[in-house]
Amino acid sequence: MKVTEITNTEFTAMVQAAATKLNKNADFINSLNVFPVPDGDTGTNMSLSMASGYKYVNKDTSQTVGDLSGALAKGLLMGARGNSGVILSQIFRGFSKSTEGKQTLSAQDISDAFIAGTEIAYKSVMKPTEGTILTVVRMAASAGKKTAATTNDVVAVMDAIYEASKSALEKTPDLLPVLKQVGVVDSGGQGLVFVLEAFDDVLNGRDESESGDYQPNDAEMNQMIKVADQSVQSKLNPEDIVYGYCTQIMVRIGKGREVDHQFDYQTFYDYLAKLGDSLLVINDDDIVKVHVHTEHPGKVLAWGQEFGDLATVKVDNMRLQQETIIENDDETPDQDDSPIQRAESISTQQPVSDTAIISVSSGKGLNELFQSLGVNYIVSGGQTMNPSTEDIVNAIKNTNAKQAIVLPNNKNIFLAAEQAAEVVDIPTVIVHSKTISQGITAMLGFNPENSLEDNQKAMEDNLPTVKSGQVTTAIRDTKINNLEIKKDQFMGIVDGDISTVGDDLVETAIQMVQKMLDEDSEAITIIYGDGADQALAEKVQDGILKLDDELEVEIHEGDQPVYPFLISVE
Repeated sequence: MKVTEITNTEFTAMVQAAATKLNKNADFINSLNVFPVPDGDTGTNMSLSMASGYKYVNKDTSQTVGDLSGALAKGLLMGARGNSGVILSQIFRGFSKSTEGKQTLSAQDISDAFIAGTEIAYKSVMKPTEGTILTVVRMAASAGKKTAATTNDVVAVMDAIYEASKSALEKTPDLLPVLKQVGVVDSGGQGLVFVLEAFDDVLNGRDESESGDYQPNDAEMNQMIKVADQSVQSKLNPEDIVYGYCTQIMVRIGKGREVDHQFDYQTFYDYLAKLGDSLLVINDDDIVKVHVHTEHPGKVLAWGQEFGDLATVKVDNMRLQQETIIENDDETPDQDDSPIQRAESISTQQPVSDTAIISVSSGKGLNELFQSLGVNYIVSGGQTMNPSTEDIVNAIKNTNAKQAIVLPNNKNIFLAAEQAAEVVDIPTVIVHSKTISQGITAMLGFNPENSLEDNQKAMEDNLPTVKSGQVTTAIRDTKINNLEIKKDQFMGIVDGDISTVGDDLVETAIQMVQKMLDEDSEAITIIYGDGADQALAEKVQDGILKLDDELEVEIHEGDQPVYPFLISVE
């Protein structure tokens, strides 16, 4: 049956089907991780990202597909986790820009939307790599474009897009040698194929529920992305908040009865700057938006009215909010909530003033270690659960600082952190720490007296001075880097490459460190987590000192999941 347009009803069903299919196939996508480590999380990241997109679409009451695609893009942006989730969000950001203002979508609209999504996705990655999700979306969009030139049937176009995505996925091992070496297709590309398959299923009237597979309902889908109630906010005393009212207004310039001034940006801004901090003023010819923390919200409103009428007003008592946060954090958390899925707070040694440092970490010991180095806030996650863009945004907002520095401590969190920095209202920079060890070393370069940019440079300059090692367990048989790896063997991973494999945890760790040492090595830090203890860490220490008794070795309890040992060499 020929179909010439996609309405809001079909589009909502397409998004829900995609979220459901990713949820059902998350474990399979995770299994395609190149490294046989237990933290393969591409499927989890894409599933949670799309679930967030569906949540935004589901609560949007608009009747136009253009508006719903905008809601999808917003939900994906805020829920994006990991590189795969961020790239998926960028595909639909381009999709949304292309479909903006459209009541329904034609065959040509669908084609144009995926072409636009491809362009935005490629631009979002500094060094695009073929053989990945980017290849899949590019080849799929190209097939859709060719088909749209010959028919106005949206089903035919979507069929072509889906079929081409499958062919592209099969080609990924030929384009990315490491995939061929391990014998898998690209996991992110596989996730996108599932999304496009779900779209195609809906347009073809294929009801996946007939297969007997379980589909979560709307409430369960929302639960997938629920973050536990414990706040990212630290135990900041409400009385330490200097400016207690978060005040936001939108002024229609030149409208209203109280207009006494012609709008001049600098005049408008300078007065508000005297009333508080965290000031943001954005305007065009018709409106000006203001965000400021102040003790005098009434003065902000009155000042706005001198230039136009108040279209919106929002005033929050941040001291009262903080009191509520403290009360909630003191309650016993739901034992069913995974600590990996929530943002956790840690006490600060001193109140946050100008610059807040936010670190991504998982494990009580690691959190305390970062705290001792001057980190103000911990976003829980990392190796086993990448935090979303929204998790990082909320952490930044809740600092009430004038500016912020984010330590991702995992390269798969870079893109989400960078998106968060673009969304928040305060200046925020990313220090591109790829590992916990790099994050710890980066903190040694922080100087509260320096500017945000100088601190970012100093902290990033410290990153190459440390070698990062991780010991974990293989979850499957594989061959990589000329190493034969059997399921349940221990692996030593040095700066992202598997370097040693063995049946004994301690010996594998020692052999890994031996490969990390050079003539300039002086200090080694051993952080033990799940699967190890102080006694085993001391055995590793003894083995290292046998290699070189002049090395300084420190041991810390990290409580991190998945990796019994995190070991750095400096």
